[in-house]
Amino acid sequence: MTTSVRPGPSDLAGEVESLLAGLVEDPWGRVAPSVYETARLVTLAPWLAGHAERVRFVLAAQRPDGGWGAPGSYALVPTLSAVEALLAVLRQGATAGRHTIAESELAGAVDRGMATLLGWLGDATLRLPDTPAVDLIVPALVEAINRHLDGPPASLSGWLTGPRLGLPPGMSYARLRGVRRLIASGTQVPAKLAHSFEVVGPAAGLPSGIGPLRYGAVGASPAATAAWIAVAGQADGTDAARRYLETLALRQGGPVPCPTPITVFERAWVLSGLTRAGVNLAVRPELVDGLVSALGPTGTATGPGLPADADTTSVTLYALGRLGRPVEPASLWEYDTGSHFSTWPGEDGASITTNAHVLDAIGQHLANRPDAQPRYLAAAYRLSGWLGEQQHADGAWYDRWHASPYYATACAVLALREHGRGPDIAGAVGRAVDWIVATQRPDGSWGRWSGTAEETAYALLVLLGVRSPLPGALIQSVLSGYSYLRHGAGRDPYPALWHGKDLYAPTAIVQSVTLAALHSVVSRADLLPALAPH
Repeated sequence: MTTSVRPGPSDLAGEVESLLAGLVEDPWGRVAPSVYETARLVTLAPWLAGHAERVRFVLAAQRPDGGWGAPGSYALVPTLSAVEALLAVLRQGATAGRHTIAESELAGAVDRGMATLLGWLGDATLRLPDTPAVDLIVPALVEAINRHLDGPPASLSGWLTGPRLGLPPGMSYARLRGVRRLIASGTQVPAKLAHSFEVVGPAAGLPSGIGPLRYGAVGASPAATAAWIAVAGQADGTDAARRYLETLALRQGGPVPCPTPITVFERAWVLSGLTRAGVNLAVRPELVDGLVSALGPTGTATGPGLPADADTTSVTLYALGRLGRPVEPASLWEYDTGSHFSTWPGEDGASITTNAHVLDAIGQHLANRPDAQPRYLAAAYRLSGWLGEQQHADGAWYDRWHASPYYATACAVLALREHGRGPDIAGAVGRAVDWIVATQRPDGSWGRWSGTAEETAYALLVLLGVRSPLPGALIQSVLSGYSYLRHGAGRDPYPALWHGKDLYAPTAIVQSVTLAALHSVVSRADLLPALAPH
């Protein structure tokens, strides 16, 4: 038996069917390779098959300015990781395929990277994005690079008396050293530290409470898994952890992604987004059953070894409700702070998209259960008000889990439009629509740094929620965005925009957002007369 949702346009059916089949055939999930994570394996696991390919991937990803990664301060973490990894290869005598990678090529990349890093870290105005474990990762990598430079290989002798890297303004080694002391003490460590265990270093020893889980992954991270193997010796789980890395090395020809696996995360986001847009789905029972079984007393996690979180839990609950398998969202009370919902207990800061997704889950529960406990209705009002208060003056929202304001704005608008409670919902949505129209690019796209299919899809989903008939100005914006998605989305369909240790691209999720937007356009009766030329 399959779970069906109302029919959609037939020309998208094949793409949707292929996407859903991939959710079953590849339960690890689809994530593009990461410079940060791949470079960590260059240093931590030179024994792993595909080492030379990982080194070449890192070299090929260097930008003309000497950095790696996305624009602005997002580049710091991948650039530190890449430079440290290439220094490690040089120190090892370029044994990572020394017959095919010239030492001069490695040294040249390091020289360019070091010059860039010294410029960035010497800038007193540098402000880092709010990415996971950045206050651990940056000190650990700066420390490791300076250690290499204290005794550089002959090819880098110019750095022997050169400057060493400092930390960005306001950052110190204190938290990193505190984590290392905690692990060395044998005390049980918080589960969220597993994801970035590679920062700890071997001296702290084997951590209590951190080890391989499903598929052999430590913290859903290849780098953390490699670091755990380095200190595990013959501990239980070592063979599984090695198999996890060996499997990943084969999947993408050497380079590796992070996070992975993302089974629940990928399935929940794909299914919730497509069903919300009314796309025709025939969902295999194991996908729905898997989401149900993933939920526990505190919800579910993005991947094995990560703590349960309100974001993944809410999207899972929302997807199940739309698929006809509703589950009461009682697990979300674990994350209620009184003013908003945290992504996990004790979170520093707050997430717009987590709270938008919680509003989705609670609002859907209220729609399905008019007799629901009063606390759910009170939370819906509270969340609606809180989201409204976080809207920027220009009409956009910004979030800690994604680099693009178009993602945060779409999440907030869709939740408020469908489930919002309170007096100024229409006003907040209207301001967001105005911002979307005002920031469209000449080619019809939307994007923070450049036009992308993903961000264009988010913008279209905001505009297409306006009731029929669409005003003429919105029709033109929608048609231009639709044309971009169909014909001009560029050479890189999956730029990394999602916040992890490095920015990452969950490619199946991005594909599903694009399909949802395309479906939403061609399903609008008031757009049909204008669609023929597009």
